[in-house]
Amino acid sequence: MLPCFLVLFFFVNSFTTVVCLPNGAPESTCESLLPFHGGGIKPLTTVSPFNIVPLSTVVEQGQVLRVEIQADPRELVFGGFMIHARTRTTPYRVVGRFAKSADGTVKLINCGDGVENTATHVSPAPKLDFGLDWQAPNDYVGEIYFIATIAQEYDKFWVGIQSESIRIVTRGSLLSTPSNGISTSRRPFHQPTSFDIVPNRTKITKKLGDPFYDQCGDTKSCFGFPEGCVEQKNCKAAVATIVNGESYVFEMKAFDPNAAYVASALSMDNKMGDDSVMECVPERGQGIKAYASWTFSSPKYGVTRENVPQSIVKLIDSSYTNNQIYCRVERDALSVVRGVSFDLVRNKYNILVASGSSNKDNSVGYHDIGRESTASARALAEISNFGTASKLFLRLHGAFMVAAWIGTASLGILLARYFKQTWIGSSSCGKDIWFAWHRFLMFLTWVLTMAGTILIVLELKGWSKARNPHAVLGSITTILCFLQPIGAFFRPHPGSKNRPIFNWMHWLGGNVAHIIGVVAIFFAVKLSKAELPDWLDYILVAFVAFHVLLHLIFSIAGCASDRRTSQRVTSFPMTDMSPPRTGLKSTERAQDAPYSKLRRSLLGIYTSVLVLIVAALIFIIVLAPIDQKFEALKSQMMK
Repeated sequence: MLPCFLVLFFFVNSFTTVVCLPNGAPESTCESLLPFHGGGIKPLTTVSPFNIVPLSTVVEQGQVLRVEIQADPRELVFGGFMIHARTRTTPYRVVGRFAKSADGTVKLINCGDGVENTATHVSPAPKLDFGLDWQAPNDYVGEIYFIATIAQEYDKFWVGIQSESIRIVTRGSLLSTPSNGISTSRRPFHQPTSFDIVPNRTKITKKLGDPFYDQCGDTKSCFGFPEGCVEQKNCKAAVATIVNGESYVFEMKAFDPNAAYVASALSMDNKMGDDSVMECVPERGQGIKAYASWTFSSPKYGVTRENVPQSIVKLIDSSYTNNQIYCRVERDALSVVRGVSFDLVRNKYNILVASGSSNKDNSVGYHDIGRESTASARALAEISNFGTASKLFLRLHGAFMVAAWIGTASLGILLARYFKQTWIGSSSCGKDIWFAWHRFLMFLTWVLTMAGTILIVLELKGWSKARNPHAVLGSITTILCFLQPIGAFFRPHPGSKNRPIFNWMHWLGGNVAHIIGVVAIFFAVKLSKAELPDWLDYILVAFVAFHVLLHLIFSIAGCASDRRTSQRVTSFPMTDMSPPRTGLKSTERAQDAPYSKLRRSLLGIYTSVLVLIVAALIFIIVLAPIDQKFEALKSQMMK
């Protein structure tokens, strides 16, 4: 009987260990933050592996601040927590209000005279990379700190884990532009189910917008990407230069929520390489860090912090709110980096801004979110928004390649495939009309491809550094395109035994080049430098679907025609892809007349739709930035 009792006792005790307080801490623990784990279990006094990290050190009344529970090592999980914000007054007050979680993993309780000012867990399920949104109070100005209890396991928990101090300032004070600062926090976002405290919040947000853009062109010079984004206030990343006497401040912000860093650089030209870089990088458990680094282009492009004096930059303000990186970095007016002198007072510089989604051990990662450079070098003390470097060659390259491989090549291949034995009733320069048009269209393809290749080489001044197969696929397409007319010039006589080999090689080379060329255009949409909208893929998919459908219809029409004639009118025998101009006999031509008319009608439809698709793509590639500038100018005139 006793062994059974002991088994039952240990079972119940183990069960209690797992499910004790499954619904989080009660309000009775607000003062001590001590969980009721029973059995005389006391909190650990060792250094906690968990940290409470607010992603900004200053916040306005009513603004929303992200607070994270971070572990070291990162993969360490915890089961329970209780957290709230306390003032540094005596006695303290529990202030602010937490947001309800969309996934239901957070329970909000009331401590003191507040409402939903304390957050705790709903279940003891393992938690990793956990974050909460907290709204600053409207009735308090001063310093506060977050204090928490974190339970890794039932008998392993830490009480009284404190964050660094956060300063709450009056509403609107960060939006003014004093000589020593710009706002480091965003305006509160609207969450009707969680934060309905601030009256008319939607109206305030609409009116003020992101404070980073305030005073751009008036007291600070701003620059960002994509092109024209400062005027439209929709940048993915931006930098502003602020000069106060001998103080040179670089204000940077990455608006893209996927950004792992934002950086700006001083450059002698508008290309990356041999530039002095200032980086702002959020680091787990340590907030945002500022680093100085150096870009190099030989033997291959890269960036490093080695042998770069870190004392030339000083982080004076930062925040990481709503997954947006913000920092203000002061830089020495005179510095020497890797033997190169940077005199911000006397010299002119190009400004570069970049952002990416990853970091390396001793540097930032590739700027896959985007990169932009100013059009020309300028003294930093000049206050006016920077202009972006010209992308004329880049956009012409895109337009030429689209016209070549979606336009002329598609139409030229279709003519050779379906019209070489039927469109021979007339001639041009002694050649069948289908062949004359095929040769003309493929000549245009060759010229456009070569011109586009030359333009992009002049633009990049070397090989593309983007982690994207577009450059490789484009190079293969260009090589095949270059070789096609050379092979055609040396093609054997139709009666030669080598003619079938040529026919197969010519057909294979043209079709492979066409397929790879179209695939390369798909990859170009993903290039950050191209600044193309993601929905451009839908237009490209529509083209591919339409192209395949028309080929299918032509093939079906050809099969139907075959049944009425003794000769296949759509075949392309590799023994002779240039049949004599006699083509079909008169009786066969009469039998094929309805299908010939259908083919020509389909050709007209195909050509018309192709022209519309190519025109739309070229408009997006070339004219869209002009339209953006026009809209930005119009919005400025409306103010």
